[in-house]
Amino acid sequence: MGAGKSTLAPLVAERLGRRAIDVDDELGVDIPSMFGQGEEAFRAIEEPKTCELLELAEPAVLALGGGSIKSAAIREALARRAVTVLIDVNVDTAWERVRRTDRPLAQDEAEFRRLNDERHPLYSGVADATALDVDDVVLAAAAVHVERGALQRLAELVPGEGSVAVVSDPNVAGIHGMDAQLALGARIAGVQVLPPGEEAKTVAALDWLWRALQIDRSGTIVALGGGCTTDAAGFAAATYMRGIPWVPVPTSLLAQVDAAIGGKTAIDLPQGKNLVGAFHWPARTVVDPALLETLPESQRLEGMAEVVKTGLLAGEPFWEFPDEELVRRSIAYKAAICLRDPHESGERAVLNLGHTFAHALEAAAGYEGVTHGRAVALGLLAALRLSGRDTAVVEEVLRPQPVRVDAERAWQAMQRDKKARDGRPRFVLLGDDGPRIGVTLPEADVRRELDRLTA
Repeated sequence: MGAGKSTLAPLVAERLGRRAIDVDDELGVDIPSMFGQGEEAFRAIEEPKTCELLELAEPAVLALGGGSIKSAAIREALARRAVTVLIDVNVDTAWERVRRTDRPLAQDEAEFRRLNDERHPLYSGVADATALDVDDVVLAAAAVHVERGALQRLAELVPGEGSVAVVSDPNVAGIHGMDAQLALGARIAGVQVLPPGEEAKTVAALDWLWRALQIDRSGTIVALGGGCTTDAAGFAAATYMRGIPWVPVPTSLLAQVDAAIGGKTAIDLPQGKNLVGAFHWPARTVVDPALLETLPESQRLEGMAEVVKTGLLAGEPFWEFPDEELVRRSIAYKAAICLRDPHESGERAVLNLGHTFAHALEAAAGYEGVTHGRAVALGLLAALRLSGRDTAVVEEVLRPQPVRVDAERAWQAMQRDKKARDGRPRFVLLGDDGPRIGVTLPEADVRRELDRLTA
């Protein structure tokens, strides 16, 4: 009682594009009057209705009554049917919120505190995650765990009990590989090291990884590294034995706020970036902001390009926040969109702001010499100019400089982009009422901006 469930549920539901249901409102009874007949009479009505709502075929956001978890039937249904989030509020705050209300179990402070002590073990037992705000609940719904020191807790954070294959790259394996192995202990079934960078996302590297894996269908792939590692390892997980669970543990800012979030996995072809892939949502994503402390400034700038992109879409200056909040807020924004549109059939395309230009520049460079973050920064410049928007944030935070690629080759790559239709590139632009997707533009305007990005 007083945790804020009824307030948060509709806000979470709006973020996830789902129906909000307050179970108390669905009971069809006057709760104070019903309690007048005894708590057992109320629970006899609450239990079957809550279980019924938990069996809904269409996903929804339910705000459960504070005492509902006393029911073994409800606890079983939660374990089987729900992601259960405990709204973490201390008892003093909760009491101040309810003390002057007509709630039947909030008329006596001593009894209220006794109930809190009695129920708290039950709350902890059913909760898949705890939350303080809407962003925390969204992260829980997306199976994303953000915590400093999470790398040392991998054994308990990687779902299941089967063996674990760690997939990494030479640099990350040298820095964090031993910590991951120590954390996973006896569950380790080998460490596979992919080539660094985009070389990990080749058919040859993927073929080697498939052959090197030593796990069965009960096993899990843990992708420890940056975006290229998570892309390749995730695609391997999506295809190995027709699909096994995977857990990305992103170690770069770019991977933490973007590449490891949302279930998109892929490898490259010579004709373009990410042309072969699959949607394969992770069993859990483990994000440890402490891992960013080992990043060189150049790598941090790579990730800031995606942070700026996300902040522009959200209309909030995420790039100004401290690392932990910057990461949490950026992930929550993207995760909510991905949950609403898991297969990029609609609004998820907004996350491609600046990326049509970026992918073209990367392809024109043969995926050498033009990093993804640098390309995204340039793409954001072009997208903002074509949107008639101020480019100061991109210029001041990301400091992009033109890249030495052939503009004609970039234009040809843009025509082959996954989002193109009949050879016509489509763009995400920022309108007065928010992002606009699938925008086509005159070729002359696109090529003019492309020329401004190349040297």
